[in-house]
Amino acid sequence: MVAIERVFGERIGTIIHESTGKIRSINQKYATPKIKLSGGAKFALLFLRIYLIFLVVLLVYKFWTIIHGGA
Repeated sequence: MVAIERVFGERIGTIIHESTGKIRSINQKYATPKIKLSGGAKFALLFLRIYLIFLVVLLVYKFWTIIHGGA
C-alpha cells in the first residue's frame, strides 16, 4: 500500500485502500452462488455470453476497418 500512497498521496491512498478492502470483502461474500440454476437458465446465460462476445468482436472488426480506410 505504500506504493499507492507514494503515487497519489497519503489521503487518496488511504481512500483507495479502504475502497479496495470493501470490494474484496464483497467479492469473498458472493464468491460462491447460493442458488441453483436450471438447465434452461444456464443455456440462456451461456447464449448471452456468446452473443456478447460476438458483438464485441463485431465492434472491434468495424473499428479496425474504419481505422484502415475501409467503408
